[in-house]
Amino acid sequence: MSNKSTKSSLKEASASGTGSGQPPESLLKAIRALLKPLVRLLLQFQITYPYLTDLLKRLYVEVAEEEFVIPGKKQTDTRISLLTGVHRKDTRKLRGNHEESLPSLNVSQGTKLVSHWISEPKYLDPDGKPVPLPLKGEELNFESFVQEVCRQDLRARVVLDEWLRLGIVDVIEDAVHLKQEAFIPAGSLDDKAYFLGLNVADHLSAAAHNLTDTQSPFFERCVYYSELSEEAIAELDRLARDKGMDTLKALNEKALELKQTHPGEHRFNTGVYFYSEDTSSSQVSEEKNE
Repeated sequence: MSNKSTKSSLKEASASGTGSGQPPESLLKAIRALLKPLVRLLLQFQITYPYLTDLLKRLYVEVAEEEFVIPGKKQTDTRISLLTGVHRKDTRKLRGNHEESLPSLNVSQGTKLVSHWISEPKYLDPDGKPVPLPLKGEELNFESFVQEVCRQDLRARVVLDEWLRLGIVDVIEDAVHLKQEAFIPAGSLDDKAYFLGLNVADHLSAAAHNLTDTQSPFFERCVYYSELSEEAIAELDRLARDKGMDTLKALNEKALELKQTHPGEHRFNTGVYFYSEDTSSSQVSEEKNE
């Protein structure tokens, strides 16, 4: 978020009564709800409370330093300490010492390769399915495909070995067959964690923007029903997967076309998710806690 948009968001918050010094109870309830699955994930990976508090302290300083600047005024340790509640001594030590978080090479390049394979007409059959690519020899082959997308950044053999390890492709009769229509690594925790950070962060950024800016909201919608049978959930899951993939493939195809005709400096991310749970046990738990 830019300084300008941050300032605008703060004005919106003040105008709606959230700048009175006391955050709205509805917002606190929402924050608790979104933090609960995060804490569950942290505990599963033995990430303790002290470690998280240290990480949060660093992030508070980083966000305040970069995104809550008053135009024309220098951002000081004292102001950051005032904004965040982090002690000024810690603020001084942490400023400018942010660790970069970059995607691994196989994630960024792999996504680009699969998107190209399922979108570029010359790599599709008459039904719009990705065609198998010979390892080499013919005009369209796996080696030339990797070179076309990645230039000289990656060798085709390296990509193939990694994709075979992740279960993304099969090699049948000296041709590479794409097994999945989206880059969903089956065996790499690092890659899955990268997409967790990317997708959830972007979704939360859109939702937070919509909370404070009603003039130009991002598209964010969901369908929610309760009191459904297990069979009904399974049918809805199948429908969400089918329709969701249709939507994502159409967006991917259009984005590839627009990237070639309208290049620029912006990025976008849109996704589809499906979640269900047995609410009988959670309702009992909630009743105990009341």
